[in-house]
Amino acid sequence: MQLDSLGADAVIRGAFQKFNEQGLVLARVATAQRDHYRLFSERGELAAEPSGALSYRTPHRADMPAVGDWVAAREVGSGEAIVEAVLPRRTCFSRRAAGTREEQQTIAANIDTVFLVCGLDGDFNLRRLERYLALAAESGAAAVVVLNKSDLCADLAWRISETQAVANDAPVITANTRAPDGLAGLAAFLGFGRTVALLGSSGVGKSSMVNRILGEELLRTNEVRESDSRGRHTTTHRELIPLPQGGALIDTPGMRELQLWASEESIEDAFADIAAAAARCRFRNCTHTGEPDCAVAGAIAPERWESYRKLLGEARRHELMTDAVAAQAHKRRLKQVHKAYRNFDKSKRWT
Repeated sequence: MQLDSLGADAVIRGAFQKFNEQGLVLARVATAQRDHYRLFSERGELAAEPSGALSYRTPHRADMPAVGDWVAAREVGSGEAIVEAVLPRRTCFSRRAAGTREEQQTIAANIDTVFLVCGLDGDFNLRRLERYLALAAESGAAAVVVLNKSDLCADLAWRISETQAVANDAPVITANTRAPDGLAGLAAFLGFGRTVALLGSSGVGKSSMVNRILGEELLRTNEVRESDSRGRHTTTHRELIPLPQGGALIDTPGMRELQLWASEESIEDAFADIAAAAARCRFRNCTHTGEPDCAVAGAIAPERWESYRKLLGEARRHELMTDAVAAQAHKRRLKQVHKAYRNFDKSKRWT
């Protein structure tokens, strides 16, 4: 396995140098299922587990090896290894883990470009796309919106136009896995040393796209339900797949519920058109909820404005939950407000 093809550039090899001096090998994580990994190394494929030291000094699950990570591994037998360290990530696509606790779940690391795949059938959803774009902005990877199943769309020009209105600077391309040249638009983003991840809901056609790019039926595919255009999870785990021409694809299971793990800054980046419109408002403290000469109300669709407010609210809650200092400050402010209300109530009671 030529790791240069998978993206092992001078920066990666420089970060690995101290581990090379310890007799470890450089590898990239192809699959990660709990504490069992499949690695690509220049010695071949390796089945691996984390070392006890790595687990001990890594308190957050999100920092353990994930698909796409570069790691330093110690070979312990034929085709077996122990992961001793995770090299610094260049980019990281994450979401909030399921459950009540504010925990990060790493989807994939060291992605150059993320294909946000939307099916042009009955399950098309611009609000879901906005959420994906916000998470892509947080990840650091470049986003490309892929409108798949273009053959099923009655008004393709309109679909492209409304998608471009929410995609800002992200390129919007169409795809059709059934046409001979239906994936031509994707070629510009693939190449030697580059890693592309495919993200989207079940049934949008990610596995079919991977099979077409590879030129073989590597991944199983299912038909979607006719009633709602939704599919079942044909991909059951995340996987990094080397490409014949160099580079790699990361295929992921469909994610219908994508809980936010992003900062307010990433939300603002994903909704740059709203920030630009707000700068033209007559009043600097405009709340964009009906004031005269409000540039936002005149330029932004109401449903996009509501989506922005919702995601910004989630981002603020996330930052409060993950920043202990901010959380304590917020708690103190609430206590001060409650105290002021109690004092006000007492003063009214004795007048």
